[in-house]
Amino acid sequence: MRVLFINENLGGHATMHAHLRRALSQGYPEIEAHFLDVPPPSLLRLVAGAQLPLLGRFDLDLQPLRFQLATSAWVYSRLRGLESEFDAVHAYTQNTVLLSAGTLRRVPSVVGLDSTNARTAYCLPYREPTRWTERMVRPSMRFETAVFQAAGAIVAKTDSAASSVREQYDVRDIRLRVIRPGIIPHEADPPAAPGTLRQNLPRIVFVGTQLERKGGNQLVRVHQRHLSERCELVLITREQVPRGRNLTVVNDISPGDSRLWRILRSSAVFAFPSRIDAFSVAVLEAMEAGLPVVACPVNGVPELVADGQTGLLVAPGDDRCLLAAFEALLAAPSRRASMGAAGRARLLERFDARREAAEEVALLHEVVAAHRADRALVGHATGHPREGRGAAPPHRAEI
Repeated sequence: MRVLFINENLGGHATMHAHLRRALSQGYPEIEAHFLDVPPPSLLRLVAGAQLPLLGRFDLDLQPLRFQLATSAWVYSRLRGLESEFDAVHAYTQNTVLLSAGTLRRVPSVVGLDSTNARTAYCLPYREPTRWTERMVRPSMRFETAVFQAAGAIVAKTDSAASSVREQYDVRDIRLRVIRPGIIPHEADPPAAPGTLRQNLPRIVFVGTQLERKGGNQLVRVHQRHLSERCELVLITREQVPRGRNLTVVNDISPGDSRLWRILRSSAVFAFPSRIDAFSVAVLEAMEAGLPVVACPVNGVPELVADGQTGLLVAPGDDRCLLAAFEALLAAPSRRASMGAAGRARLLERFDARREAAEEVALLHEVVAAHRADRALVGHATGHPREGRGAAPPHRAEI
C-alpha cells in the first residue's frame, strides 16, 4: 500500500514524523510510506499570511486563516499531481488540506490533528485573543468542517482534541479516533545523569521556539529573581535571550540533534510552562530521559503529565506557583528520581511511536477497505462497477 503522509512541519511535527517514519520502516513492509513535508514559508506565503498592523492588533485581519490557506494552496498544487499515485493519504494537520476536500473524498484519507482552530485561535504564540476572535475563527471552522466531512477518518492526538472535534464540529464518534503520538525510546534505559555544566548546580531545562507564550520569559524572570544561585537554567530556543546569572542559551539545536538527549540526561527538571501548547513532543523526550516535568494544565498537556506522579502542573502565568514547584523538586532529589522514573514508565506504556504506527496502519487498512466498499456499492447501484481509487490498480498487488 502506497501512502502519502503530509506533514505540516510546524514545531514538534518534524520530530514526531521522524519517529513515525522509523516505526513504519521497522515493522510494516506492506506500507510504502512517502512523506510530503511542507517547507518553510516562501516570500509569497509570508506575504499572504502577513499580519495587518491595525486590524491585527484586534485580531480582525484573518491572519491565521490566510496563512493556513497559503500553506494549503501549496499542498493542493502538489496533491493534484500525486493523488493518483497513492492508495491513501494521511494529512497532518487538517490545515494542510483546507483546500483539498475534493481529494480527500476521492482517495482513502485520514486527517490527523493535535488541536482545532476553534481552540488554537486562542492559543497562537504570536498574538493574544480579543473579543473579536470568536467571530474571526468562524470562516476557518467552515473550511475545517468540509475537511472533516470529506475524510475517511479523523485522528485526534489527545482526548482534548477529540472533544473539540466532537463538540465544536459535530463529528460522529464512528469516524473519530484517538491515537496518541509517541517517540521511539532509546534501546537501553538511560544511564545515571552526569554532572551539570555550571558549578555542579542542578539544571532546569526548557525547549521552545517561541519564549513569551510558551513560558520561556517567565522562566527567565523567576530564575533570575529567585533561583540563579541555586540552579542553572538552560533554554533551548531560536530566540535571543539577554545574558544572566547561571543562564545558558542554546540556539542551534534542530530535531534529531543528539545534543538534546545529552542535555536532558544531565538535567534535574524539565520546565514547560506553556500557556498555548496542545501537545508537546519535547515533554515526551524529557519523560524518556527520566525527568520530572513542570508544566501548565492546558489542552492535552495533562494527558502527558500526571500531576504529583510524573511532574507538577502549575497555574499558567503564576510566578509564585512556578517557583514553588521548582523549590519543591530542587529540595528533594529522591522525589525527582521517583517522578522521573514514573514519567519514563508512562512514556513507554502510552507514548511509544511503534504503538502509534501499529494503530495508524490498522486504521489505514480499514479506511481503504471502507472506501473500496463504498465505491463498489455505488458502481453496483448504477450498474457501472468503478475502478481506479476504489480498487487496487491492476499493476499493484492487493494487500
